[in-house]
Amino acid sequence: MAEFLLAVASAFWLGILTSISPCPLATNIAAISFVGQRVGSPFRVFLTGLLYTAGRTLTYMLLGALLVASLLSAPSVSHLLQKHMNKVLGPILILVGMILVELIQPNFSGASVSERVQKRIEALGMWGALLLGVIFALSFCPTSAALFFGALIPLALRYESGITIPSTYGIATGLPVLVFAVLIALGAKWVGQAYNKLVPFERWARRITGGIFIAVGIYYCLAHIFGVFA
Repeated sequence: MAEFLLAVASAFWLGILTSISPCPLATNIAAISFVGQRVGSPFRVFLTGLLYTAGRTLTYMLLGALLVASLLSAPSVSHLLQKHMNKVLGPILILVGMILVELIQPNFSGASVSERVQKRIEALGMWGALLLGVIFALSFCPTSAALFFGALIPLALRYESGITIPSTYGIATGLPVLVFAVLIALGAKWVGQAYNKLVPFERWARRITGGIFIAVGIYYCLAHIFGVFA
């Protein structure tokens, strides 16, 4: 039970780290601003942030549940994971850690919204934030892809948790979004000040997390592949 709670806490931290990473954070703020400017009162701006967070959370939960259930439902894959999960986890953690500390910098595009989709979102008003949350959750950038597919999904598979761990991750990705929704409602200058303080914190948090991933990955490789600690 204690190990599972630690896994849930890890999923929560991965969600926070995803949300404050430059690419997701920029799209989060842009999305809330885009819709928030069209809904009026500060309270409605906060509700917009809540709906946007709900869209992201629901998407991550469904995607995580689908991936975990699909992999565990195949007997051969499930048996392979149970037998070799610790061996596979080491190299995956090292790779994710290298991406987080920017030793590896994969290059692929992030979120983008077509003009047609923008008009549909505008027509939905405040509820358009829910659609934006879904769109941006599915638009992975290198850091968010590494954290979700490289760290969260293996964690969910290890504990056979297709709902709790992905849901915790999704909720955590939305918490900073809600904070920025409140700041946007209070005034644009507060957003700039908070963003400037968050950037250095994110940089060090990402590097420290990446270093831990690399260290744990090396340990797993030594212990479960090379049998050094056997």
